[in-house]
Amino acid sequence: MHNRILKGALLGLALAGMSMSAQAHRGWLLPSTAMVEAKEPWVTLDGAISEGLFEFHHVPLRLDNLTITGPDGVTTKAEGAVLGKFRSTIDISLPKDGTYRLAIVSNNVMGSYKLGGEVKRFRGVEGTPGAQVPAGATDVTTSTTHTRLETFVSANDMNDTALKPSGVGLEMVPVTNPSDLRAGEPITFRFQLDGKPLPNFPFSMVPGAVKYRGTLGELRFTTDAKGEVKFTVPDANMYWLSAKFPLETPKGPPTPGAKRYSYTATLDVLPQ
Repeated sequence: MHNRILKGALLGLALAGMSMSAQAHRGWLLPSTAMVEAKEPWVTLDGAISEGLFEFHHVPLRLDNLTITGPDGVTTKAEGAVLGKFRSTIDISLPKDGTYRLAIVSNNVMGSYKLGGEVKRFRGVEGTPGAQVPAGATDVTTSTTHTRLETFVSANDMNDTALKPSGVGLEMVPVTNPSDLRAGEPITFRFQLDGKPLPNFPFSMVPGAVKYRGTLGELRFTTDAKGEVKFTVPDANMYWLSAKFPLETPKGPPTPGAKRYSYTATLDVLPQ
């Protein structure tokens, strides 16, 4: 069971940034809301990997490495996630007013080496036993995929401290606060790779409830020369934003030393 979940998680993380039309399963985080107005605010977060967007029917997305960046910019590790058969879930207290970033960031390593005359292949999350190369191995080749899955929640107020980029990997920088997205109103985001703007960079957004709609409804956008994009979405919904870099990857095993990046975010777009 553990191996099945781990393999599913790695598959989902590796595929998370691919075009919706080209992938079978996708990993996602789903907050119960993007704005909580309460005296003691909490949010519930679900995580899963599934073929149907925001549907629980395949394997859970483990939340072991979930981090919470609060309105003061302090990042802590989330504790108390529960692993279910089809989804993981966690209740998160939001003790300070402002905007929180909930994120899973990982480096997935795959490669091969020669040991005892045999060629062996491996893959795993960087730093875990599955990604270790044993002593004495030769002809080692590796490639890495930097993956970021995230969503945003605000408690009673909004601010932008938690929205500041880390400067590592592929990131979406919200110019419009993610807790203040409205259908038909301009939304401005910026994309960057390792801290540098990504001009003419494409990404897509897919609204939830695909199975009831009967069509994917994928929306595609592209950043301008400064790496920014201003756009609108027609309907209120929970949206899954995805992007990857490089845009095209050759078929077959990755080139030794290659680096790939994927980014996904779940965004709650409210009615006007």
